[in-house]
Amino acid sequence: MKELLTFLRPYFRGLPIIILAMVACYMIAAKYLNYVTPMYESTTKIKLADISEGITNSNLFKDFDVFATSNKVAGEIEVLKSEVLLNQALDQLNFDVETFRVGKIRQVELYEDNPFKFHFINFNPSYKDRLLSFSFNKDQKISFNYADGSSESGNLSDTLQTRFGSVKVELDSAVLRRFPVINLYDNYGLKVRSRPKLISDVKKNLDVTAVDKDVAVIRIIYKSANPNKAAVFASTLADVYIHDYIDVKYKVANTTSEFLKSQIEQINKKLQTSENEIEKYRNNKGITNIIQETETELRKISQLKIQQTNLKMSLSAIKTLEEYIAEGKDDFLNLAPNFEAFTDLLSTEIVKSIKALQAKKKELLMIYTADAEEVKIIDAKIEDLKNYLIESISNTRKNLEVKYELLTKDIIEAEKVFLKVPENEKVLATLNREFRIYEQSYNFLNEKKIEAEIARAATIAFHRVISPATVPNVPVSPNRTIIKIVSALLGLFGAIALIFVVHMLKARVNNRDNIESNSLIPVVMETPKFKSRDLEVKHFQRVLTHLEIKGLLKDHNVMNFTHFKKNEGAEYNAFNLAYTLANQGKKVLIIDVLDSLSDRRRANLNELINGEIAIQQVDIQEFRLYSNADAKNWLVSKSQSFDYTIIINDYLTERDGMLLMAISDLNFISLDARLTLASKIEEANLIVDEYKLPNVHFILNRAHYNPNIVLEAYWYLRKFFIALKGRFYEKA
Repeated sequence: MKELLTFLRPYFRGLPIIILAMVACYMIAAKYLNYVTPMYESTTKIKLADISEGITNSNLFKDFDVFATSNKVAGEIEVLKSEVLLNQALDQLNFDVETFRVGKIRQVELYEDNPFKFHFINFNPSYKDRLLSFSFNKDQKISFNYADGSSESGNLSDTLQTRFGSVKVELDSAVLRRFPVINLYDNYGLKVRSRPKLISDVKKNLDVTAVDKDVAVIRIIYKSANPNKAAVFASTLADVYIHDYIDVKYKVANTTSEFLKSQIEQINKKLQTSENEIEKYRNNKGITNIIQETETELRKISQLKIQQTNLKMSLSAIKTLEEYIAEGKDDFLNLAPNFEAFTDLLSTEIVKSIKALQAKKKELLMIYTADAEEVKIIDAKIEDLKNYLIESISNTRKNLEVKYELLTKDIIEAEKVFLKVPENEKVLATLNREFRIYEQSYNFLNEKKIEAEIARAATIAFHRVISPATVPNVPVSPNRTIIKIVSALLGLFGAIALIFVVHMLKARVNNRDNIESNSLIPVVMETPKFKSRDLEVKHFQRVLTHLEIKGLLKDHNVMNFTHFKKNEGAEYNAFNLAYTLANQGKKVLIIDVLDSLSDRRRANLNELINGEIAIQQVDIQEFRLYSNADAKNWLVSKSQSFDYTIIINDYLTERDGMLLMAISDLNFISLDARLTLASKIEEANLIVDEYKLPNVHFILNRAHYNPNIVLEAYWYLRKFFIALKGRFYEKA
């Protein structure tokens, strides 16, 4: 906390300067604002069209913008700032000719309150963007004044021949009706703007931004010195943007419609040609429906293959039966053939007959022998039936083989139909694909043509001005409050910086911390600036007590008070310490080397009630001849009859000052907080170390003193004028 107060002390002292600087800067800013040209800002907002929505629950209106792509806000912002739209907007406005009312300090642009109309013929391009001064007087005469001092005059409504071309000036009756009290007789300025320079200036004052990156709303902001001009340009640019969008959409739709019409005619011809090629190919190849025909043939082949499989199974079975019977021909009656593959009814009856004859033979053999006629007849019948059955099986096998071969040939012949199917399908698929491409293109182009016709007929746009521009009443720049506050703050910081620089350049001792941080010599006393004599007396009584407690003040001590230059407090502290000792009943000798005690202080010493003070003046010329021993003997002879001896010494850098310090018991070096340079601390250290001066202590005079700088300036000026007055009277 102490360090903070020490740091802030110079700024507290310089508080009047800080306040004065802040007030001065504030007043300068206020004066500046009276003459600066204010800028007004007008804003309009446009909601961009959204093809995915249109107007709520209206699909018809959605179709009106079928050729509008998804709006990229950044792209639309660049369109709004493009020179094409700016040119179109300026074509609808009268910004090309600017008129100003010219005053002594500033000029004000006239827009809606411009009482003059200018008609130019063969305007000289070299005079564009240059301010042409003219005046209008009570004689209804207009004078164009030039920088070289020349002028050209003429009557109102006459065609004047000037340096920049022919011009006819008329009064605008509509403006005069709106502003009946307007002052016509004044000095004016005229500026004819070139379009490139005008567009460049407009771009500087134009700001087009998106409200939000996810919201398709654009904000158009225009600044101008005239509020009406700012509002009308923002509104005009928004209208031009919307109408340009409609015009571009119509041109695109119209061009697209014409293009689609020609393309539809070409695609229609190709579509007809493709249909004819498909028909011709079908007729040549006899194709009605290739899918159904293929399915019929496949079904037929499938049935034939089923029959072939059945025959193959029967043929396999009959071959097995034939082989079985052939192997067991000698023992035929004991065979048991499988008749699943040979299911003929006659064969079945033959087998039954054989079995019946075989049974009958067994009965006869019970009666007759094998050679009997009845038995042989039965064997003959069985043999006939056996041969018949074997032949039947063989014939059946052959018949099945013939049928199988015939079916195989039929299947092969039927499958030959499919050899041309892939080729037919390929060609037909190619023809059909080409036909479908043309058909899809034809349908698509017809749909787009209808949509283009709708878009061409619908001369509306879904861009909407959702916040129209209004005439601003309050300027946006300069911001008077901010400028005044900033000016005051600049004054504050400037004054603080000045105080800091001055404080650092002065580099005074300032406080005890500065001394102790730069020297090992202790600070034994801090003497503040007193407002009353009572406080002064109490302070030095306390100082004597502290010196006695510390063991520095002893009987018959010789105390030496020295300094670097006048008014650093050595004489003041020595006098008050002597005065306090004398009041305590002590006999004090004051040796005033430089005769620095004033008459007032000498009178104060004579008023002492207790004690005694003697003042000894030193003969400098004689003292300078003394050696160290002679000076010490001289000092002892002077001080032996006194309790204390106080020396108001010469300056520390002088030979006499160092000699008296060398022979003194207690040495005080007085440093003034407001006068002594900080570098003197190091100089004192060097002198004390070099000359081995005994028992040296610092006194900080006017400690913690921060005088009011205004009062200091007042007293300084007062002294200066008093001195000046004295010199004046002396000369007189």
